[in-house]
Amino acid sequence: MIKHFFRMGMAGLAALSFLASCHKNEQPAPVPPTPEVTKYSLKPLSEMTLKEKVGQLFNVRPEILSPESTGYVTKGTEAMTDFFKDYPVGGITIFAGNITNPTQLKNFTSFLHDLGNYPMLCIDEEGGRVARIAKNTQFNVPVYQSMESIGKTGDSKNAYNAGDAIGTYLMNYGLDVDLAPVSDVNTNPNNVVIGDRAFGSDPVLVADMASQFLKGLKHAKVEGCQKHFPGHGDTSTDSHYGYAESMKTWEELSACEMLPFRKGIEADTKMIMTAHISLPNVTGEDTPSTLSKTILQEKLRGELGYKGIIITDSMGMGAITKQYSSGEAAVRALEAGVDIILDPEDFREAFNAVMDAVKKGRISMAMIDERVTRVLELKKSILQSRGLLK
Repeated sequence: MIKHFFRMGMAGLAALSFLASCHKNEQPAPVPPTPEVTKYSLKPLSEMTLKEKVGQLFNVRPEILSPESTGYVTKGTEAMTDFFKDYPVGGITIFAGNITNPTQLKNFTSFLHDLGNYPMLCIDEEGGRVARIAKNTQFNVPVYQSMESIGKTGDSKNAYNAGDAIGTYLMNYGLDVDLAPVSDVNTNPNNVVIGDRAFGSDPVLVADMASQFLKGLKHAKVEGCQKHFPGHGDTSTDSHYGYAESMKTWEELSACEMLPFRKGIEADTKMIMTAHISLPNVTGEDTPSTLSKTILQEKLRGELGYKGIIITDSMGMGAITKQYSSGEAAVRALEAGVDIILDPEDFREAFNAVMDAVKKGRISMAMIDERVTRVLELKKSILQSRGLLK
C-alpha cells in the first residue's frame, strides 16, 4: 500500500513537473510593433524667404504641382517634389478625382504632408451631394442625404454628430480642414447653387446647426470652414459661371445671413470662406465680396470681430475670371483682407503677381507677415491637437 501511494505520489510529482516545465517554456504572445508616428516641424516666420511666405498664402489642387499631368493626380511624384521647391504652397485641396481607395488616399496625403512645412490639406466634405469621400463606394463611411435633411430634424445634436463622424474619417485619412459647413441661409427659392447644401431657410436654425457641425469637426481634430460669407443663399445666379449679386442692405443681412457667421465666430471657427457675390447696396459698387475691403475688413473683421483665416472661394470661378486676370485678382484679394487664395485660374501668374506686388511696395511685408502668421498658427494648432508637432 505504501509502495502504491509512493508510486502515485511520484507520478503526480512528475505530472506537476511536466506542467511546470510546459508553463515555464511557454513564449508570450508576440506584441505587434507600434507604428511609427511621423511628426512635423514648422519653419518659423523669421526664417522664411519671401517665396516661402507668399507660398503660404496659396491653396491649390494637386494637379498644379504636376504640370505634366493630363488628368487628376492620385499619387506623389518626384516632379511634384521639384515643383514644390519652386512654389512652396501652404495648402492643397483634394477633390474626388484625386481619390481612388482608402490605401491610396492615405499614401497620397502622407506624401503631400511631407513636401515641406506641412501643407494644410483641405477637402469639400459637406455631407450630401458635395462629399468627395463619402460618394466613393470604396470607402465605408457614413453617408448623409443632405444637410437640409439634418436641419429638418430640428435637433442640432444631429449636426454635431455629423460633423464628428465626418471629421473622424477625414482625420484618419490625413485631411486637416473640412471646407464645411455651408452656413448660407437658403432664402431664395430660385437659388441654383446652395439649395439642400444649406441646413435650411431659418437663420436661427442654420446658426445652431452650423455651429454644432463645427464643434463636431473640432472634436474629431479637424478644423471647419464656414462658407460662403457674406451669404450666397439669396442669390439667383451661380458665381461659378459669372456675376452674382444680392440686393440686400447690411441691415437686412445682419438680421439673417450674419446670424450663422456670428454664432460660428462665437464657436471659435478658424476659417471663413468668401463668396464672389456683389453687394451694391452695402458697398456702393459691383465688386465681388472677395475683393472688397468694406465686406472683409470693415464688416467681417471690424463689426463681427473675426480674427481667424479668411480664404477665398475658388478664384477660378467665372465671377472672378470674367472680370480680372489671375494676378490682379490675387493681389486685390490680399489687399481686401484675404489670407489664403484658393485655386487661382493661373497659379503661376497669381503667385508671381503677389511676389512682384511685395517687391514694388504695393503690398507691404507687414501685411504678408500678418497673413502668414495666421496660417502658421492654424497649422500649429492642428498638429498640436493630434500630437504631431515636433
